[in-house]
Amino acid sequence: MFQLVETARLMRNHVDQKAREHGTTRAQWGVLARLRRQEGLNQAALAEQMDLQPISLARLLDRLQAQSLIERREDLSDRRAYRLYLTPEGRKLVNDLDTVRTQIADELLGDVTDKALLAALDLLAAVRETTRAQRDEDRKQAPASAGRAT
Repeated sequence: MFQLVETARLMRNHVDQKAREHGTTRAQWGVLARLRRQEGLNQAALAEQMDLQPISLARLLDRLQAQSLIERREDLSDRRAYRLYLTPEGRKLVNDLDTVRTQIADELLGDVTDKALLAALDLLAAVRETTRAQRDEDRKQAPASAGRAT
């Protein structure tokens, strides 16, 4: 278990450095990539898909909007919500980062066979699903007053 955690930490640090070299962060990169795949998501759906707290995502979106990388458009079906779209600058950045993603994969996984990589990805997907299910179960079992000051 500790090897997995340590490997994930090292990989995150590596990707963070590469993202910084291109004027962004790993978290911002993730948002841009998700929006490229699913433009028009609302903030709540994006937060859920990315497993982020809505307030954390809102801060990320504020920074991306200030950099003119995304835009928020009113949701015609819900006046309280906004839909998220890439700007041309945001699309260019995330497209340019595809080359960086390929370079990172080559650097870190260059000697790994496709078969081994697919097996590892399947394993990680199973661990993620089990972890999410356990988290959800823990939340159901937690007393309603847990975490509140008395």
